Amino acid sequence: MEPLYQYAWLVAALPLAGAMLVGLGLISLNKATNGLRKLNASFIVSLLGAAMGLSFALLWSQIHGHEAYTRTFEWAAAGNFHLRMGYTIDHLTALMLVIVTTVAFLVMIYTDGYMAHDPGYVRFYAYLSLFSSSMLGLVISPNLVQIYIFWELVGMCSYLLVGFWYDRKAAADACQKAFVVNRVGDFGLLLGILGLYWATGSFEFDVIGAHLNAFVESGILSASLAALFAVLVFLGPVAKSAQFPLHVWLPDAMEGPTPISALIHAATMVAAGVFLIARMYPVFDGIPLVMNVIAWTGAFTAFLGASIAITQNDIKKGLAYSTISQLGYMVMAMGIGAYSAGLFHLMTHAYFKAMLFLGSGSVIHGMEEVVGHDPVLAQDMRMMGGLRKFMPITSLTFLIGTLAISGIPPFAGFWSKDEILGSAFGANPALWLIGWSTAGLTAFYMFRMYFSTFEGEFRGNNQEIRHQLKAAVGEPLPAFGPGAMDIKELAHEAAHDHHHSEFPHESPLTMTLPLLLLAVPSTLIGLVGMPFNNYFEEFIHPAGEAMTEVVAEAEAFNLNEFLIMGGNSVGIALIGITLASLMYLRGKISPKEIANKIRPLYEFSLNKWHIDDLYHNVFVISLRRIARQIMEVDYRVVDGAVNLTGFFTLVSGEGLKYLENGRAQFYALIVFAAVLGLVIVSGIT
Repeated sequence: MEPLYQYAWLVAALPLAGAMLVGLGLISLNKATNGLRKLNASFIVSLLGAAMGLSFALLWSQIHGHEAYTRTFEWAAAGNFHLRMGYTIDHLTALMLVIVTTVAFLVMIYTDGYMAHDPGYVRFYAYLSLFSSSMLGLVISPNLVQIYIFWELVGMCSYLLVGFWYDRKAAADACQKAFVVNRVGDFGLLLGILGLYWATGSFEFDVIGAHLNAFVESGILSASLAALFAVLVFLGPVAKSAQFPLHVWLPDAMEGPTPISALIHAATMVAAGVFLIARMYPVFDGIPLVMNVIAWTGAFTAFLGASIAITQNDIKKGLAYSTISQLGYMVMAMGIGAYSAGLFHLMTHAYFKAMLFLGSGSVIHGMEEVVGHDPVLAQDMRMMGGLRKFMPITSLTFLIGTLAISGIPPFAGFWSKDEILGSAFGANPALWLIGWSTAGLTAFYMFRMYFSTFEGEFRGNNQEIRHQLKAAVGEPLPAFGPGAMDIKELAHEAAHDHHHSEFPHESPLTMTLPLLLLAVPSTLIGLVGMPFNNYFEEFIHPAGEAMTEVVAEAEAFNLNEFLIMGGNSVGIALIGITLASLMYLRGKISPKEIANKIRPLYEFSLNKWHIDDLYHNVFVISLRRIARQIMEVDYRVVDGAVNLTGFFTLVSGEGLKYLENGRAQFYALIVFAAVLGLVIVSGIT
């Protein structure tokens, strides 16, 4: 199996090669490259498929006991400083490679149907391939410096993809917001990396963890300084994985095409933050203060995301806040020491959240046939309803994803979420209470989403609702969305007064097939982590923890404890589902009446806790005022000094040019006068 590991770098290199070749084609032969749409897409998907096959082979090898493999070369050296680059394959890497490649592969297949009529079809595939390559490069990185390089590449790709429809102001603003917010976290990460190198003299994960703990215990390094460095590193995952207070970019990122929303939320950008926490776990685990910060940040973010999701009407925004909440669970798990539980939920969430986002894209694709190319109407759940009979495959897969994220057994989300809640109860009952109540909110808002979208009567043809929504948002937005037409096509459609379909229809096979394939792991993959037979924990245990400890923990399984904890989590989920059905399926309870009775709380949730407004007033407006003041200083002082210097030069030049007459006697007279003046002045002094 050694040759397999020697060529493991191809997992990241293959999609990178696809992105580079297609990108060069777009730059040099744009028209010809865009003309070969299907060929370019097939080329990129095939390369990622090869990377996926290699990833499965590596995972299979790791499952069967192959030792971790690291291959590096010296990249830079100066005196005692040596920086090595390369790749590493271990249990964590192999698992993440499979998650990223499988989700990205299915997203790329789905993209063919979703972006079928988009003029940027080929460019989108090139971006997707580069994005996948960046994440895969991050996963196989053997040290913090290489992780940081790919970390920034992942951020760059998200900027390109979120702002893919850059002609639309909302998309342009969203990608800028994502870029700026992530710069805050990335700056903290960079400071933390430099601090850890200063303290330990290494960028290697195992060396940093061992040295840092040893130095703190011996008193060479203060515990508070070590905690500061660790918290600074944690700022990177706070931004990338959208944890409070740097979560605000992720919902706005929904302005990008839905395939990239699925990829960001399931297997790339937001997963990178949790992955880095897992990689740095030997460092964090030795500092209790940092572990508490991580745990409480995750718990608060989980509740925050769920509390906002319950009032969102945009189907993609609702799923975005759902992702924030689920990431909070993962981060909380890492903070309480439930390493394998956090990664287990990362894996299960990747599949059912990818399916949910792709399902929402299928819904939007179908709604556009009815409401036209208006993303506000096509994504608003108040315009939907009754889609189950028109889109049965999308409806079924969306229901499976909803059951999985709600924690209903035997679907995948139950096993991973229940393991986190069980660990939280043992670590801190207050954290368990937050996670448990969040589970109820999750079931409520997800079934609210399902019932509003797929059950009841179809509302897409209701002109009264349509006019109300348009009046609420003002002028309709320009046409950008799934299968968005070329400007000429839109003009032709408007000129001939084409009518849209009366009802939506099921999406094409390229979109429904990935949904059906993702439904399989969303249903069954949780079975590998059942607490009474936890193969996942045996495989993914953290570095430094002996296998005997893992086996001992597995043997300590208590059936009564599992039934009580599992029953509690399922019970609160069933309460949330029941409330959602009474309000949005049977109509026994009026959501409007409840909203009116608790209007302040409703407005608080609908306006996202006013956090975005606070940031806008404190940072955006304040920084603009400061920028204007700096501009005034630059204009009046800096430019004024430069302009004044130029003015004096001009005036003096104009005056002195009359002294240049070409007569030697006149020049001698000037020299004599100057010398006489100097003599007089020196005599006076």
